[in-house]
Amino acid sequence: MFTLSQTSRAWFIDRARQAREERLVQKERERAAVVIQAHVQSFLCRSRLQRDIRREIDDFFKADDPGSTKRSALCIFKIARKLLFVFRIKEDNERFEKLCRSILSSMDAENEPKVWYVSLACSKDLTLLWIKQIKSILWYCCDFLKQLKPEILQDSRLITLYLTMLVTFTDTSTWKILRGKGESLRPAMNHICANIMGHLNQHGFYSVLQVLLTRGLARPRPCLSKGTLTAAFSLALRPVIAAQFSDNLIRPFLIHIMSVPALVTHLSTVTPERLTVLESHDMLRKFIMFLRDEDRCRDVCESLEGCHTLCLMSNLLHLGSLSPKVLEEETDGFVSLLTQMLCYCQKYVSQKKSNLTHWHPVLGWFSQSVDYGLNESMHLITKQLQFLWGVPLIRIFFCDILSKKLLESQEPAHAQPASPQNVLPVKSLLKRAFQKSASVRNILRPVGGKRVDSAEVQKVCNICVLYQTSLTTLTQIRLQILTGLTYLDDLLPKLWAFICELGPHGGLKLFLECLNNDTEESKQLLAMLMLFCDCSRHLITILDDIEVYEEQISFKLEELVTISSFLNSFVFKMIWDGIVGKIKGVCCCLVDAAPREAKESIIVVWLYKVLLFRTMVTKEKEKLGLVETSSASPHVTHITIRRSRMLEDGYEQLRQLSQHAMKGVIRVKFVNDLGVDEAGIDQDGVFKEFLEEIIKRVFDPALNLFKTTSGDERLYPSPTSYIHENYLQLFEFVGKMLGKAVYEGIVVDVPFASFFLSQLLGHHHSVFYSSVDELPSLDSEFYKNLTSIKRYDGDIADLGLTLSYDEDVMGQLVCHELIPGGKTIPVTNENKISYIHLMAHFRMHTQIKNQTAALISGFRSIIKPEWIRMFSAPELQRLISGDNAEIDLEDLKKHTVYYGGFHGSHRVIIWLWDILASDFTPDERAMFLKFVTSCSRPPLLGFAYLKPPFSIRCVEVSDDQDTGDTLGSVLRGFFTIRKREPGGRLPTSSTCFNLLKLPNYSKKSVLREKLRYAISMNTGFELS
Repeated sequence: MFTLSQTSRAWFIDRARQAREERLVQKERERAAVVIQAHVQSFLCRSRLQRDIRREIDDFFKADDPGSTKRSALCIFKIARKLLFVFRIKEDNERFEKLCRSILSSMDAENEPKVWYVSLACSKDLTLLWIKQIKSILWYCCDFLKQLKPEILQDSRLITLYLTMLVTFTDTSTWKILRGKGESLRPAMNHICANIMGHLNQHGFYSVLQVLLTRGLARPRPCLSKGTLTAAFSLALRPVIAAQFSDNLIRPFLIHIMSVPALVTHLSTVTPERLTVLESHDMLRKFIMFLRDEDRCRDVCESLEGCHTLCLMSNLLHLGSLSPKVLEEETDGFVSLLTQMLCYCQKYVSQKKSNLTHWHPVLGWFSQSVDYGLNESMHLITKQLQFLWGVPLIRIFFCDILSKKLLESQEPAHAQPASPQNVLPVKSLLKRAFQKSASVRNILRPVGGKRVDSAEVQKVCNICVLYQTSLTTLTQIRLQILTGLTYLDDLLPKLWAFICELGPHGGLKLFLECLNNDTEESKQLLAMLMLFCDCSRHLITILDDIEVYEEQISFKLEELVTISSFLNSFVFKMIWDGIVGKIKGVCCCLVDAAPREAKESIIVVWLYKVLLFRTMVTKEKEKLGLVETSSASPHVTHITIRRSRMLEDGYEQLRQLSQHAMKGVIRVKFVNDLGVDEAGIDQDGVFKEFLEEIIKRVFDPALNLFKTTSGDERLYPSPTSYIHENYLQLFEFVGKMLGKAVYEGIVVDVPFASFFLSQLLGHHHSVFYSSVDELPSLDSEFYKNLTSIKRYDGDIADLGLTLSYDEDVMGQLVCHELIPGGKTIPVTNENKISYIHLMAHFRMHTQIKNQTAALISGFRSIIKPEWIRMFSAPELQRLISGDNAEIDLEDLKKHTVYYGGFHGSHRVIIWLWDILASDFTPDERAMFLKFVTSCSRPPLLGFAYLKPPFSIRCVEVSDDQDTGDTLGSVLRGFFTIRKREPGGRLPTSSTCFNLLKLPNYSKKSVLREKLRYAISMNTGFELS
């Protein structure tokens, strides 16, 4: 009974709890329903109110048609309050437009104070409300300006409207209420405008103008009208002028307005009156004063990042070019701020592409983010940057140097003037050149005397640092900078004269001390020397022979020789003292700076270069296991070649070999025209013959893989070689064969054009490389005609040239554009230098770039680029083809080994050397060498390095009966005892052993006749 009672009680309590919870849930539902109903009713009420307000606004603007009476300012104020109360930018954009038009219309009314919207500012009750309202309206105008696109016609009209609103209510000059008696209100109204302007600035007014200006100007064709651009720039200036050029407002003006791409260019073109306003307020000077402070300049650069820092710098340069008087007075500050900006950008300039870099058309690979929207205006930015190396700024910056005169010696020059059109022999050219330079200026020797810490020296150093920094930062327009710096003929000579005056004694000592001192002063002095070297090297590169030797532009020959001597001694001292490793950049610059007519090899002579190269090859062979040792033999690749199809068989069998196999031992077995294997064992001699023959065939111009230059007939890839099937694979194969020949030390008679050798060495990638300088090695007549354009006195446009090249390709005229759209761009006096360089680059690089790249790829698969980096183009030709000098018979005789009873005093051997020396021509001696060794040229390092050594053996029988030396044959040969007269037999050879097999002739005349006949036969080498 007790248990039942407890159960009933628990059940009752549980029921009560559930009922309580249900009541709570019900109450919560009812409360939620009330809240939801309240929200819905509120939303419906607000929506209804908003619809009613919008309907009222629409009715207001419908009634406000052009023919009706103008509404009072109070009515506009009230309707504006209502619009702002319900304003949504997407729904009410048209209503807002109508409101703005109504407000502006009210401001245009004549003699109707109650209509002027601004009159409400004079009402004590409405002043604060009106100020709040106009602030809201103007900021909504800014919001719309950020979204509108000026290239769209409808948007451009709205931009004009909203800019007019901003212009009208941020300045009192157009307020009619202030005319006459209202003039007393002007101070108060100016204060209200300043209040409005401050409100806009706090909310990001300059950012709005930056977006608008960038969208409208950073385009191929600017889409901002004169009125729009004038209004936007006037609005940007107002806060700065109102704040009396406070630093707090100059900073955002520089960051947001002066960093707009090519802004000054567009202002000068569209609305030059705005630039007059800048000049009247001396804004450039104020910018310089603000930015010359290192901390403030860094702050501005970091706010902008690299791309926009470049835009700011270009605008300042353009502004500076328009205010030369300011620059003359503020040169130090202007140079300082430009250097700081370039240094900031330089931190992010990278030498190569990576996952962290982006391509910039002026800076190259750049490790900060790049605004690609600026690319369309980059040509204008580049044009502005050109003011930095333009003549006016250079004259201002270097005025202290250019104002000095170079003293001439009293010895007059008596040389007759030479006509540039005459083609002079080298000796005559040099003779006349030195006669012309007999009047020597006093800049040949360092004299010293100037203190390096003087204001004059510091100023010049800072300017040189600026230009040196621009060369290393603006990497893609480096050549433009150098060309601008070398435009004035007297700048470099006077800069060198200035350098010679530095320090107590001048000369090497001062700059060597700079190398050892890591001070700011030392870096500046070295920057001056490096700038001089860069500019001089560029000048010498772009001048032709007439300008260097005849006209002697900038430097006379003695001056060039003296400068080169100084630089060579300086670099040598750097190397000798072990400084070169610590300051590699300076060394490379100075080595390259030595002019072409005075440059000397100061580091490694030819003999040691070849020895070093052969050592590197030998070390690699040992590393790859390609050298015969007592414990192992290298892997041998065997190929069979039909003499009638030597090129085809060689290409098919060798092109697929691995790099390791190509560098290894390759044995060749020839099959003659009858299909029979030629006798003999290849011990490198047959492979040498195969290599020489295949190279001779591929370089035959008749095959059209290669062409010869006009004049000296040197080889380079044929532009029309693409007619061959798989022509690029053929060029790669040729490169491998050429590399194999150099790798094995086999010299081949292949004379290459100098410009092609430069490409093989990779010199064309150097910043100092000039296509025009190399052009004579391709076509001297074309070079002469092309450079005559530079001296053409009339208007080049009259010649009807365009930036294109017409070529006759197999009877068809093909037009090649030197730049995109080049066939429609005429050559003018302004771009003729670019045309010359583009044409030279096209002929020597662009036209054959695929063929050259394929050949270089094959060559470098055998020969590493770093192995041949130490060689010049002529030295590489010697490495490939050997020396053109005649065979040194004394050297050959000294290193000849005798067998079969022959010895140096044997009469047949004496006859042989006498015949070679006295009776044979140089060509016959070359044929003799080829007969024995398969190569017509002597080894590069002399016959001591010929492996196996040159040998001569006495033979008694024909090759097929020859069993080698025996005791009897050796004795008979030694004592000149013949088994029978060998008069009917010819000398033979074993090229694999470099062995001449010579019968023991009884007469010298017989030896001469038989030897001459043997070497002139062309039946191949049937080897024993």
